[in-house]
Amino acid sequence: MTDTVTDPPGITVPGVNPTGIVLRRAGMASFIGTFVEWFDYASYGFLATVIAVVFFPGTDARTALLATYAVFALSFIVRPIGGIIWGHFGDRIGRQKTLSLSIFIMSAATFVIAFLPTYESVGLWAAGLLLVARLVQGFAASGEYAGAASFLAEYAPDNKRGMMTCLVPAGEAAGLLAASLFVAILHGLLTTEQLHSWGWRLPFLMALPLGYVGVYIRRRLDETPHFKALEEAQHVPQTPVIELLTSHCREVLIAFGGTLLNAVGFYLVLSYMPIYLSTELGISETAAFIGSTASLAVYLGSIFLMGALSDHIGRKKVLMACSVLFAILTVPMFVLLSGAVFTGVPSTGFFIILGVWALFGALLSMNGGTLPTFLCELFPTRVRFSGFALSFNSANALFGGTAPLIATWLIGVTGSKLAPAWYLVGAAVVTFAAIAISTAGRAGSRLKDE
Repeated sequence: MTDTVTDPPGITVPGVNPTGIVLRRAGMASFIGTFVEWFDYASYGFLATVIAVVFFPGTDARTALLATYAVFALSFIVRPIGGIIWGHFGDRIGRQKTLSLSIFIMSAATFVIAFLPTYESVGLWAAGLLLVARLVQGFAASGEYAGAASFLAEYAPDNKRGMMTCLVPAGEAAGLLAASLFVAILHGLLTTEQLHSWGWRLPFLMALPLGYVGVYIRRRLDETPHFKALEEAQHVPQTPVIELLTSHCREVLIAFGGTLLNAVGFYLVLSYMPIYLSTELGISETAAFIGSTASLAVYLGSIFLMGALSDHIGRKKVLMACSVLFAILTVPMFVLLSGAVFTGVPSTGFFIILGVWALFGALLSMNGGTLPTFLCELFPTRVRFSGFALSFNSANALFGGTAPLIATWLIGVTGSKLAPAWYLVGAAVVTFAAIAISTAGRAGSRLKDE
């Protein structure tokens, strides 16, 4: 059963009943597709200490880890470029075709990593090949998050858009959780020699079958009602990125600043933290990944609550409250983490770490469960994919992908294990300012169709 909504410019957008099969398929495709891409992408981050040994031997542990994170960060260089390219095609030919191609490229690039030679076999060529594969991964990922969020937001009804669009960050978190669990199992079952020899390749081998499932589901979906309405009205832009930068610069800057906390927080809390706890605070890698799994589980379980809350009080209030809480609580929570290691009672210290990490996951879900909908409502349909992709990927390229590298470098330069906490506080302050000046994200907001 459908209804129609006529917007002021005269574009008629067919709405989809939230209980309809089309909306359910759209939700499933968005969740599974994002899950596949982020399982592939996260496996590298969780295996950073192993990859450091395999691809950068002969150096001290910190230098090897820095080199590994440099490759991680360099893969984000292509994200803004990818955002422009994917955004162009997403706004020109549609969300569905663009998303099907992005997941295919991601899966292929990840699968190739499983067969890369090591430093022991080919020397520095190994690191070069790893970088190429990571660059392709970064290019593919730049189209995934923005496209999946735009796709689902354009299917969801106005009063449930926050809840429905949460399937995208939920798929992302589930992919991270699955990767964390998989790597934790590898660390628990394999010896160090086995992990360094062949165990690290296993998560990357899974990319091909998972990618096939994602492509299959996405190819069976129709285009979104909002994009179809633009096509029928012949309002599809010829050069969406140029239109974006000439007519929506303010929105791009707000989106960039609004994404900063998400970019830094996501990669520090959900990707870098296991490495921080094991390399900087000295707890076992298995314990660190158990803690990571707990944090991800809380994050995943809280996302839908935050999305539903944003449907009632608006995205803006939730995002601003999240920024304030991060600014106030981050440093004290890092102090608790450091103190927990030296309690003298291992079990007590571990439970403190779990509690702090779970709280980080809950706080991050306030942002992660709300930001995609906010960014979708910030831009009109004509340039939604481009605006979301360019701002989101630029923030992640400059501050997200570099977060583990900067955190590791800051600790080395300052000698303070609290340095990453202050970096996260700075990101929270910038995001608060950006969201505060925005007029989007209020309760009852509708998608703009012009």
